[in-house]
Amino acid sequence: MRVLVVEDDPDLAEILRDGLGEEGYAVDLSTNGEDGRWRATTVEYDVAVLDVLLPDVGGFDIVREMRRRGRRAPVLFLTARDATEDRVAGLDAGADDYLVKPFRWPELSARLRALLRRGPRGSAGPLRLGSMELDPARREVRVAGRPVELTAKEFEIVHVLAREPGRVFTRAEIAEHVYDDEHDGASNVIEVLLGRVRRKLASARGAPTIRTVRGVGYSLDADAAS
Repeated sequence: MRVLVVEDDPDLAEILRDGLGEEGYAVDLSTNGEDGRWRATTVEYDVAVLDVLLPDVGGFDIVREMRRRGRRAPVLFLTARDATEDRVAGLDAGADDYLVKPFRWPELSARLRALLRRGPRGSAGPLRLGSMELDPARREVRVAGRPVELTAKEFEIVHVLAREPGRVFTRAEIAEHVYDDEHDGASNVIEVLLGRVRRKLASARGAPTIRTVRGVGYSLDADAAS
């Protein structure tokens, strides 16, 4: 899962980046609203965590611009203001949830899982592809009801491909969703992960297969079950 964090408090920003990274998220961090708005409207994220009060472009303005440009990633607002009218304003601007500072980490983590389970606006949460079910919130893949044991990054590979079965994704597109913007694009880590995922899906009878389109990329083929 790739998450955008926009937070100008350096201590809290570091806590969010490190904590979400430990939970397996690929985190892009912006410490000002202008950079956050650029990222939020140009990069496809799975979820965004936005501070409301920023010194330049505020969180409300960022989420309005996201929605105007068709970015449907769920948004969790962080704010020190607990007034009902502030919560209403945030939700009206296009946010999906609202968390007041200071917060406890388990609550933040649970709210993000709930947003991911719900999925982008207008979409369902868990994905079903033939006999395979993928739950983004729990980061679980099951085939015919049986779990497929995947690492966090292996799960992200399957998640990217499963959202648009049959579509061919380039290596760069896959890496964009699996890693943050500090990833070394020249490495072969995506190919290594794909190889591991292929073997694990192949061991699960009835799972879709990952197809390689030489010179282009990879796709998940639900019609060619392993």
